Amino acid sequence: MAYDNVMLRPVAESELGTLEELVQDPEAVGSFQWFGWTDPGVWRRRWAENRLLGDDRGQLAVETGREFHGFVGWRRVDTVSRSYYWSMGIQLLPGSRGQGIGTRAQVLLVDYLFGYSPVARVEADTDTENFAEQRALEKAGFTREGVLRSVVFRDGRWRDSVRYSVLREEAATRRARAGS
Repeated sequence: MAYDNVMLRPVAESELGTLEELVQDPEAVGSFQWFGWTDPGVWRRRWAENRLLGDDRGQLAVETGREFHGFVGWRRVDTVSRSYYWSMGIQLLPGSRGQGIGTRAQVLLVDYLFGYSPVARVEADTDTENFAEQRALEKAGFTREGVLRSVVFRDGRWRDSVRYSVLREEAATRRARAGS
């Protein structure tokens, strides 16, 4: 899967150390994604189990050419019996941020999720103060739905998040918006 020069692909075992750094190193994670120390072995266990591509969640590497920039991920959210949608996120290396790579990667992930699952909705959340990610989601064709109050505990206090979504029927116009 590619869009401009950005590609998504399965995560290689050799990249697990970088993935661990992206969730364990406060400097690499960034202020909006640092939630404290977590189990450092979770990525390797999940990779050994299903190569980070399970039925209810997954991660793909983001790259340009042969340069690794981070990963996109998704998880299944069940609503009622036999109904679900995907919630997605992204984590890029600090040097890869602010170049449009994340926007294009998110467009690709939405295309993939709509192309290979019957969902009607993909959503993403971000901190109300993370204006760069809000712009990226809007450029990727997501619609701002509202604010979730006190939904995330980070750095000693409860934080609000902004919820975005894109619906299957909106997919045709997303790439045009992402390029602007």
